[in-house]
Amino acid sequence: MYASLKSFITWPPSRENARRITLILCVAAALGSLLTYGFSAPVSLALLLLNIAATACVWVQYRLSRKSIKFQPQELADRLLQVQENERHRLSRELHDDIGQLLTAAKLQGEWLKRRLPQDLQEQCTVLCDTLEETLNKVRDVSAILNPRQLTSLGLEASLRAHLLKTLANTSVHWSLDCQQRLNGIPEEMAVAAFRITQEAVTNILRHAQAQNLLVRVQRLPQGLTLLISDDGLGFAPAVNPGREGQRGMAGMAERIEQLGGTLSVTSEPGKGTQIEALFPWAPRALERASTNKVMR
Repeated sequence: MYASLKSFITWPPSRENARRITLILCVAAALGSLLTYGFSAPVSLALLLLNIAATACVWVQYRLSRKSIKFQPQELADRLLQVQENERHRLSRELHDDIGQLLTAAKLQGEWLKRRLPQDLQEQCTVLCDTLEETLNKVRDVSAILNPRQLTSLGLEASLRAHLLKTLANTSVHWSLDCQQRLNGIPEEMAVAAFRITQEAVTNILRHAQAQNLLVRVQRLPQGLTLLISDDGLGFAPAVNPGREGQRGMAGMAERIEQLGGTLSVTSEPGKGTQIEALFPWAPRALERASTNKVMR
């Protein structure tokens, strides 16, 4: 009982306790006012203080409600980001475990048939096996894009380098990854967002930009993690509202950064390349670790 009473009188009170206190004081103030009116008695000092206390509790409840409403959008954004990543992981598992296993089985069956078919059907069976092998590789690539498992084991820098190596291996794009500080200890949600934004930017470059040079720079600064993606491609006219104007890739980048409380800057003109700058601020608990004297070199 003592523990229960102690939790009830802690300050500032929880929203539930604030509601209870407000209800009790308002009911007491109302009853006291009715009794005073019924007996035609002058308002006592105790009743006046009771009304003041009830008013103060209403004000506290109002402040707590405003604080709750203020933080709801951020909590909703965090939850949305978590749901998106969980869905990506689920799809990745289904592609890798289910569809990947079926394609592997079909490939083995094709190779078994190839050894037993007549010579005039060997060529067609070879084409079938090659198609199955290519499809299996594509499924594995999509699975890796949906769920970059190497982020947990290798870290952000190694994951970015591996993605750039694999994605730009058979292209004419000359790329550079610049990480001047060690990127270990980056919060998972921040590392995933930086990786996804780089993925989207590289995909846009290959589809639209026709760039010859690409620079990706990640820096760990006191104010947060910065990501710079610069290319010398065809460029474009950035939209004020990318989602409404059909720039879905840019809209996705902006949503990811906003969900983490960061900022996005896109500088581009037709024929002059594109530069994307993103800043992911540290969470309050990580500010001390990210101070100038503690930046890991």
